Amino acid sequence: MGSSLELRISNLLPKCKFKQLKQIHAQIMTTSLYQNIQLLSKFLRRSTEFGNMEYPSLVFSQLCPQANTEIMLWNAMIRGFALNGSFEKCISLYDEMLLRGLKPHNFTYPYVIRSCSEMGWFWKGKQMHCHVVKTGFESNWSVANALFIMCIKKLDSCDPDSVNKGNLNGAHKIFEDMYVKPIESWNRLISGYVSICDVESARRLFDDMPERDVVSWNSMISGYIKVRKVDYARDLFERMPEKDVVSWTLMIGLYANAGDLVTARRFFEQIPCRNVVSWNSMISSYTHLGQFEEALDLYVQMQRENVVPDEYTFVSVLFACSQLGALEFGKSIHYMIKDWSQLGVILRTALIDMYAKCGDISRAFTLFIKIGMKDVFCWNVTVRSLAIHGRTEDAIKMYSFMQKVGLKPNDFTFTGVLFACSHGGLVEEGRRIFYSMEKDFGVNPKLEHYGCIIDLLSRNGQLEKALDVVEKMPYEPDIAIWGALLGGCRVRSNFKLAREVMDGATKLQATEPGVHVMLSNMYASVGQWTEAQILREKLEDDKITKIAGHSSVVYHVTNGSSEPQV
Repeated sequence: MGSSLELRISNLLPKCKFKQLKQIHAQIMTTSLYQNIQLLSKFLRRSTEFGNMEYPSLVFSQLCPQANTEIMLWNAMIRGFALNGSFEKCISLYDEMLLRGLKPHNFTYPYVIRSCSEMGWFWKGKQMHCHVVKTGFESNWSVANALFIMCIKKLDSCDPDSVNKGNLNGAHKIFEDMYVKPIESWNRLISGYVSICDVESARRLFDDMPERDVVSWNSMISGYIKVRKVDYARDLFERMPEKDVVSWTLMIGLYANAGDLVTARRFFEQIPCRNVVSWNSMISSYTHLGQFEEALDLYVQMQRENVVPDEYTFVSVLFACSQLGALEFGKSIHYMIKDWSQLGVILRTALIDMYAKCGDISRAFTLFIKIGMKDVFCWNVTVRSLAIHGRTEDAIKMYSFMQKVGLKPNDFTFTGVLFACSHGGLVEEGRRIFYSMEKDFGVNPKLEHYGCIIDLLSRNGQLEKALDVVEKMPYEPDIAIWGALLGGCRVRSNFKLAREVMDGATKLQATEPGVHVMLSNMYASVGQWTEAQILREKLEDDKITKIAGHSSVVYHVTNGSSEPQV
């Protein structure tokens, strides 16, 4: 009777529902089966597979004391906590198990190691690794695989700049000791070497693989792209037995990064089934290389082919609009965005930047106000936009307010606010902000920050203070700083200092005509035509030419709506 009931319950457990599970529980507890540890462990294991650990925890706590000493029951609970995402409880139960003198084995370790990985408790994982070695389970595939995945996750969590070949040694050693190496493990290790640009090690693994999938090929191609070995990447691509959209998109990026947009476009056109990622890759390639009109043309083609754009598409296209001054096209993008509340802050910031650069600062500012969660980048774009449009006081207020809401200014923030001070003539405010950078916020001024404060002082006739900043700054002046000083000389009609500035600019062997033209104009403004003519002739002798101004083609798109919703 007992054995037949045990067999029936064993067969029913894997497919029973929760209500039936409770009935089985009652049968076990009212018969001699409650002493059957193997059946109890099967029952407890099944009870953890309904997405909640409350019931199995209750059952486990009510087991008789002798059952609590059985490793099978503890393993069932440890597995259940791990599978249900209660990783901390899984690790805690493991620690309690050790205190009770129970010895973990190959069914215990994988789930606890996985929980350490998910929690980011790599120090605990290192302890687990030591226990595994001491107990002799490092050769077990499930244990070794869990350790391998933990090593890879640890690398993924590190700052990419701090990862080196030494960090991969532990993962590689575990991998070498695995007697069964699934293709996913090969791919993860190859990807690890690719991430640190060690393509030689990655290629050795790739060549040793007993079989490869499309991920293997794509990882290796991306490695060669990272180290700019175009021919190697192209060779692997041509030899691939099967290509997916990722393979084609990698080749687009390869040639786009090399500046060859013609070949990149050729690959794009050959993709058998293009998705939004491949369209985004080609559009963003055009924008990164300054071919903004081509980016908008491709976006229009994308819409004709009924490919639904995503946030990345919109960001690239809005950037192109901002560079072309294509306000109406940008508005059409804004109109297409149906659910404003679902937008990421990057896209919202791109919209603000587009409106500002296309001349509609009022709408840009309105959008900024309506954004809920704003990051520092969004504030920086708005501060800079207000400054460029001459709304100096608003830019300064924004700078102050962002600190009140708990955001720390970065170097881009200071570039924008110092630019505002420079163009608004706020000398004391600008100096206060400049000297607060390092003192109050720990931001070391860069050359562009020095350029802003020097420009501010020079514009307002404080040449001596501007020169003092130049002498004390830890950088060599660039052409922009010499130009700012020369502008100050023009304000003060200081020809002696202007010649010294020109000497400094000349040492840079700069081909920028602005400073030469400015000094020539200075002489002309006070009737010193001979000196002005000498400088103009020097421009011609040195073949320094002023580039004529030009305007971009502005796209106009009608979308059936007068204004997009803000």
